[in-house]
Amino acid sequence: MNQNVNTHASQRVRALAPLRDFLRTESAGAVLLAGGALLALIWANSPWSGAYESLWNSRIALTVAGHSIDLDLRHWVNDGLMTIFFFVVGLEIKREATDGHLSERRAALLPVVSAFGGMLVPALIYLAIAGSSAPRGWAIPVATDIALAVGAISVMGKRVPTSLRAFLLGLAIVDDIGAIIIIAAVYSTGVSFGWLLVSIIGVSASVVARRLGVQSVLLYIVVGVSIWMGLYQGGVHPTLAGVMMGLLTPAVALKQTDFVDIEEFPESLTSVDPSSLGNKARDSVSVVEWLQHILHPWTSFLIVPIFALANSGIHLSLDGLGDAAGSAITWGVFFGLILGKPLGVVLATRIAVRSGMSDRPEGSTPRQMLGVGAAAGIGFTVAMFITELALTDPIQQENAKLAILLASVVAAGLSMLLLKGSGSQANTTNEKSEIGG
Repeated sequence: MNQNVNTHASQRVRALAPLRDFLRTESAGAVLLAGGALLALIWANSPWSGAYESLWNSRIALTVAGHSIDLDLRHWVNDGLMTIFFFVVGLEIKREATDGHLSERRAALLPVVSAFGGMLVPALIYLAIAGSSAPRGWAIPVATDIALAVGAISVMGKRVPTSLRAFLLGLAIVDDIGAIIIIAAVYSTGVSFGWLLVSIIGVSASVVARRLGVQSVLLYIVVGVSIWMGLYQGGVHPTLAGVMMGLLTPAVALKQTDFVDIEEFPESLTSVDPSSLGNKARDSVSVVEWLQHILHPWTSFLIVPIFALANSGIHLSLDGLGDAAGSAITWGVFFGLILGKPLGVVLATRIAVRSGMSDRPEGSTPRQMLGVGAAAGIGFTVAMFITELALTDPIQQENAKLAILLASVVAAGLSMLLLKGSGSQANTTNEKSEIGG
């Protein structure tokens, strides 16, 4: 969010707070995401359900450099628009790795280890329940939805320490990295190395342009499209082009003088000397932060809700619910998320803390850690995305999506219940710590 701050009669500054803005946008976007999913459910089970299917099954052909791509609208959303979502994910990974919670080894170890545990245990639970019927679905319950998880935590307000919010954010980001690796390694089939060479050339061109200091947005869009095209035609999921471009974005100072990162200035911006404000602006806001500031609201408020609308239209009927209840996939995904996630996060956290690898988030309690682990079980967006890649049978897809919806609701409820009852205990602990400190 922009804040116009007067520093001089003739000078105005737009203030950015990257972390705070990211969390605020995710929290607000979670409401629209949930709304999109609810609207899809209502629409798909209404008298106008035929219009829902007709809309998302309508086909659009696009020709680029003589090569035609013909996809239905749902796949244009999943493969096209979601590339921008993954670009923002790549930007956030880059920011956290260079100047955030993952930039220092000891601070990064806890969310890294916890995320690994939070991915391994759900996968094992899924395989134990549904491994014999649909083993390719093992990655569905490993994903955490940052927007919904942060939204659930935000509802608790000051009951949750800032350190715990940062821990959840770091965990979800590492979780996204894991999901990206899984998508690239497991769900990319029929690889054509000739087309992949096009993507490699595109990546190389981006690196060269960055080193030459080229800042043409149009050039990078063209390069990004070429990488996307090469991956799509080469058999690798094209949304990885977004991640690549995000990670390749330079974390250098933005060459503008009207942005200031207020998180780096403890003093009020009104006390900043106008003559030195330009240098401070260039030093405080990076290209990564600037792009996040521009694109993150679009992905949170438009792209992800559209994705939810396109992919959450599950047909609910007594026969369908009975089939889902008898499906190992349903229970594998459900228990993977609501049991595997908190169990994996808590166990991995304890191992990391007791081994001396890292410290537990400051001011947090064991109950709060379990609450955060439950929040990590909200696996909506990326879990739905992986479902489309892992399962080809429409009935299996619907069973998995129903499990994701139910598990995400239950996980959010459990998280808020655990965190709600921990507020007074955490405050008392903090007060005693301050008195004794």
